[in-house]
Amino acid sequence: MDGFKTILACAIERKGCEQNVLSLIGEPRSSQELMELSDSDWLEEFTRKIFQSGFYWSVIDAKWHGFREVFWDFDVNKLLLMSPDMLEQRASDERIVRNYKKVMTIPENCMMIYEVAQQHGSFANFIAQWPSDDIVGLWLYLKKHGARLGGNTGPFALRVLGKDTFILSRDVEAYLRAHSIIDGGLHSKKSLTAIQQFFNTLAAQSGWSLQALSQLIALSVGDNHLQIKGKE
Repeated sequence: MDGFKTILACAIERKGCEQNVLSLIGEPRSSQELMELSDSDWLEEFTRKIFQSGFYWSVIDAKWHGFREVFWDFDVNKLLLMSPDMLEQRASDERIVRNYKKVMTIPENCMMIYEVAQQHGSFANFIAQWPSDDIVGLWLYLKKHGARLGGNTGPFALRVLGKDTFILSRDVEAYLRAHSIIDGGLHSKKSLTAIQQFFNTLAAQSGWSLQALSQLIALSVGDNHLQIKGKE
């Protein structure tokens, strides 16, 4: 298993210099910045990532203004009061991508967010306080208690909103398999435990965030396109 310095050296060799590598790496939000997000922010991003899954992201983004109109800017308190009949009606609204099963995730994830917020003050507080050295535990929580937030859907939403997390992109997965860190299913309990331990080791060696480390790994393998930022 390569250590941090070896991975960094490989990325530098491929990208030309350390400055180029660092220019392609981003950082997560601080805990304080995360706690400033609203419950509606989380519901909106979960919903966006659910609709983007298996679909052209550009199509979903183009219709997102319509989604915000139809679902009251993802106001959790308002959506909790939406009747099943009203929800079904809005699932067929032409302003959105009409996918009934995905629309039905909105009340489920709305309820998850509401219940967590009742215990922690806000959903953002809950997310901000979750330790990075067990980020896969947060993934599993979202998968178990939310709707359609398994696989990379939940992690991508966390990344977009600034929670420190690695992403199991194709390049990162290829690295993990090539270095025998995992050999089974990518999202099996055994694999996730091994991946978390690997990233924890790299974090201890470098002091880098999980986000930066997974971006670094992605830059050290795969197609070598310098102009693409965060090749994950």
